[in-house]
Amino acid sequence: MIMATAVYPTGLIKRRRRTRAEVEQLDSQIFDVLRADHPQSVRHVFYRMTDPRLPEPVEKTEHGYKQVQHRIAELRRNGGLPYHWISDATRRGYHVATFNGEADFLRRVSGSYRADLWEHAESYCEVWSESRSIAGVIQADCERLAVSLYPAGGFTSMTLAYQAAEYIRHAAEGRPAVIFYVGDLDPAGVLIDLDIERKLIEHLGDDVQIDFRRIGITEDQVALFDLPTKPRKAGERRALHIRETVEAEAMPAHILRRLLVDEIEALLPHDAVQAAQIEERAARRYFEQIAALTEEGRG
Repeated sequence: MIMATAVYPTGLIKRRRRTRAEVEQLDSQIFDVLRADHPQSVRHVFYRMTDPRLPEPVEKTEHGYKQVQHRIAELRRNGGLPYHWISDATRRGYHVATFNGEADFLRRVSGSYRADLWEHAESYCEVWSESRSIAGVIQADCERLAVSLYPAGGFTSMTLAYQAAEYIRHAAEGRPAVIFYVGDLDPAGVLIDLDIERKLIEHLGDDVQIDFRRIGITEDQVALFDLPTKPRKAGERRALHIRETVEAEAMPAHILRRLLVDEIEALLPHDAVQAAQIEERAARRYFEQIAALTEEGRG
C-alpha cells in the first residue's frame, strides 16, 4: 500500500496507508490522464494528480511525487500502462546501425528523408527547454515540424551555447532566428532563458538577429490555466518579484504542445507541411525503386 495524508487543525500532517480501493482509484486516475494525453513525463502526471477535485488526490510534495512515480512503475510492470506513454529524455542508449546489403540500407534510411519545411520561411526556428523532462514531452512535435530542440539542463553550458550559435549561423542563412523557450517560473527559471539569450547573442554578434520568446511558463498562464503554485524557497534572493513558483511540468502536456505547435506553425509558409509530406512520399517511392533494382542486379 502507499501513503495518504490527513491535515489536522494543528497544521501537522499525519500519513496513513491507502486502502486497496484508494490505490486502485489512484491507478485509474493515472491511466485516464495518460490515455487521454501521451506521452507525458512522470512529473506532468504528478501535477495532474495533485488536483484536489480528484477522488484520490496526492499531496503536492516530494512524497506525493514518489507515490505517483511508484504507481506508474507498478502499472508499467504489470502491463496495465504502455511503456511509451511515459517520456524520459534524461537517459538514452547509443546504437550502431548496420545493414544487410545495399537494398536494406536504402529502405531503412529512406524513412529518414525529410523535405525542408523551412526552405521558404522568413525565419529560422528552434526550441529550448529548461529541462530534459520537458524536452521529452515536446520532442515528437519538434521532430514533425523539423525544428531543433535543446534541453538546457538549467543554466546552459558555454559549450552548448557556442555549438548552438554555430548551428544557427549556418542554418539561418541570413534570416532572423526565432527561439521559443519553455521553463519554470521561479527565481532561477526566469533567469535561465535570459542567460541563454545573452550567450547566443554574444556568439552570433550581428550575424543573426535573435527573437527569443518565452512561451511557458508565464505569469499570465498561471491564472489562465489555473496552474498549481508553491512558495519560493526561504532565503532565495534572486528575482524577488517571483512570489509563487510554478514548474513547467505543472502545465498539462496537451496544452503545452498546442501552444508550441501554434507558435511554430505560425512561422511556416501556408501548406508547407502538406507539401513536404508529398515530397517525402515521392522520395521514399524512389528509394524503394532503387532498392528493388539493386536486389535484381545482385540476383
